[in-house]
Formats: sequence, structure tokens, C-alpha cells
Amino acid sequence: MTEATLAKLRVLAEAAKYDVSCSSSGTIRRNGSKDSVGNTVGGIGICHSFADDGRCVSLLKVMLTNFCIYDCAYCINRRSNDIARATLSVSELVELTMEFYRRNYIEGLFLSSGVVRNPDYTMERLVKVAKDLRTVQRFNGYIHLKSIPGCSRELVMEAGRYADRMSVNVEIPTENRLKYLAPEKNHQSVFAPMSYVRQGVLQAADDRKVMRHVPRFVPAGQSTQMVVGATADTDADILRMTAGLYATPTIRRVYYSGFINVNAYDSRLPMLKQPPLVREHRLYQADWLMRFYQFKVDEIADDTNPLLDLELDPKTSWALRHPEFFPVDINKADYPTLLRVPGIGPKSATMIVNARRFRRLTTSHLKKIGVVLKRARYFITCGELSAPCVADTSPAYVRSCLLPRRRGEHPDQLTFDFAE
Repeated sequence: MTEATLAKLRVLAEAAKYDVSCSSSGTIRRNGSKDSVGNTVGGIGICHSFADDGRCVSLLKVMLTNFCIYDCAYCINRRSNDIARATLSVSELVELTMEFYRRNYIEGLFLSSGVVRNPDYTMERLVKVAKDLRTVQRFNGYIHLKSIPGCSRELVMEAGRYADRMSVNVEIPTENRLKYLAPEKNHQSVFAPMSYVRQGVLQAADDRKVMRHVPRFVPAGQSTQMVVGATADTDADILRMTAGLYATPTIRRVYYSGFINVNAYDSRLPMLKQPPLVREHRLYQADWLMRFYQFKVDEIADDTNPLLDLELDPKTSWALRHPEFFPVDINKADYPTLLRVPGIGPKSATMIVNARRFRRLTTSHLKKIGVVLKRARYFITCGELSAPCVADTSPAYVRSCLLPRRRGEHPDQLTFDFAE
């Protein structure tokens, strides 16, 4: 590993930091032979992201090159930017990955790239890195490859044989606004690689029904990312796109990245003093509601309420908009109804359903189960609660009670609530 290679690594690791869709989740690739190196389960290292089982995993997050033929307004690596550029050869990147793994710095690789020459040329080099790691170095650690928009089906299908997860970023949820900020891109070039991966995963699943040994194809599925705040897209637009992506069988995660204005000179971009981190956080909470709480996208945000409440989490906001749904009787309500109550999650709802078979539950039992009574008490009944329900008072009153207050602050002055 030479000084020149390390200098390139510094440039390319810095260039890759804005891509947040690098979660190493949902795959098990065990090291079962003496001539293999690494695995995706167990091990320790520098924590960079979290696996599906909650483990912290370390990834070498790097770009193959930050040269790019595209001139996307929101990208630091756009063609017109005067920044330090670097390119790693396939052999250099393979060597870096193996050296870092042997030193216990990393457990896997997250590899993306700017587009050079054309999408197929760039994708071919990405595939070559993954192939050499698997077949030459016998590396069984986690590999996440970025698909290049517009690349051919053959290259995506080959990449799927070596990568644990693949992703291609949607970036902007509406086509016309994407074309405005990135004239060389369109949604078709993004969705095509997604469809190729989906076809490969479904084909592998069908083959496993008739054959014993079938090579795995992208076992950890796909992920994607959307930029929040770069355009006038509302939260409803973003969440509708998210819901459509989750309707496909291979999309595991949609990530949201608060817009960072790295190209302040471009007049097409909004002049934000800081990234919209609270809005990004609320979108992740809304995403969680759709995935685990059985909420539909139109219940969270619609044309009437296109933006999420920045002061209350999305579930509490929904509850305040629907006081007629409450109070919920803890000792009678079914599981889906319990999930609608602010302060009650899937785990506590399951425990409530199981515990009430043996006795009538009270607030002391709910505290032991883990229910957040600070919020839930305004939306439930269990016999001895003294707090008024939202249906008995008003959503405005409950809202004022839920919002935290600082010392000397007027009740109408609102602050942020980051509760899940």
C-alpha cells in the first residue's frame, strides 16, 4: 500500500461521505472453508453502520473515482466543480479492501463511483472489483455495490452474483424536478437497474424451488436514497415514492439525506443555512410507520397536509388529526388498533395482547411493559387514568401538553420533539 494509493483514498473517501444508503443489513454470508477470508456475521471493527440484527459493522466506504461526466446541481463531484480528483485502479481497490480487512479496520465494502466515459464502462469496473474480491481473494465479507443509472442488464445481473446488496439512488422523487437539477438523468435510467435486480432475485427464488444449489443473487436486497430539501417536493411526494418502492419485493430500505448546499453558486438550488435535519428525521419516522405500524402513506401526509409536523412525530400528529379514533381501551383493542396509539410500539403492543389474557391491565402494568405514558395517556383508557382524553378536550390542548417547555417559556412557544 503506497503513499500515492493512500492519498487517492483520502480524496475518494471524502467524496463518498454524502451517500447515506450504506446499511449492511439482511444478509448472512458465513466463512465455511479454510481458503476463504471474512464473513458478514460477527467480528469487530470501526462502527460505521448498523446491521438488521442491531450489530455495528465497519465498512470501507469509498468511490472508485470521483470524475463524472454528469453535471448534477446537488452533487459535489459534478463535472463543472474544481475539486481534487482521483481514480483507484481495480487492483488498488482490491488490495486496499484486503489490507483493511486483515488489519481488522473493516468488515465489508461499500463501493460507488462517478460515471466516466459511459455507464457500462463504469459499471464494468465496479463488477470487476467485486468479482476479484470473491473469486481471486476469496473474500466472504459484505459487499454493497452502487448500480450505475443507465447501465446494461448483463452487467447488473453479473454484479448481483457477487454483491450482497445493490442500490441506485432515486435522488429526487418527481421526474420534472430531477431533470431540472440533473439534465442528463431521468427516472427510467434509475428504475431500470432496480427492475433487473428484482428479476434476478425472483428468478433465483424460483430456481431454488427445483434445484438444491442455486447461487445467491443480491441476498440483502436493494436500497435507495432521496435528497430532502433540494427541490420543492413535499413530504407527501417523497413518501408516495417511498410507498411505491416498498411495494416491490426487493427494496429493503429507503434512505433520506438532508440537502447540504455544497454548490452554493448554482442558482437552481435553495439557499439553506443548514440541512433540514428535523425534516429528515420526521421522514424516517414516517417511513417506520409505513413499514412496521401498518400506516398508509395518505394517513401520514396527503394533499391537505403535504408537510410533516416538525414539532411532533408523525404518529402523534395523525392521532391529533383523528380524535374520533380515541380513546382506545387497552384491555379490549386489537393489535392493529394498539399500534395507532402514540407511545405504543410493536413490541409493547404484542406484550399488551399477551399479558391481558391473564389479568386486566392498569397503568402500572403498562409502565412495566414499556408504554410511554407521557404520550399514551391522552389516547387510551384502562380504568384508573386521570388524564383527559383527546376526545374529551381538544387536539390543541393535548398538543400543548405534549410539546416540551423550557423554563419561563410561554405554553404557545413550541420546541422540537424527537420521540419515536
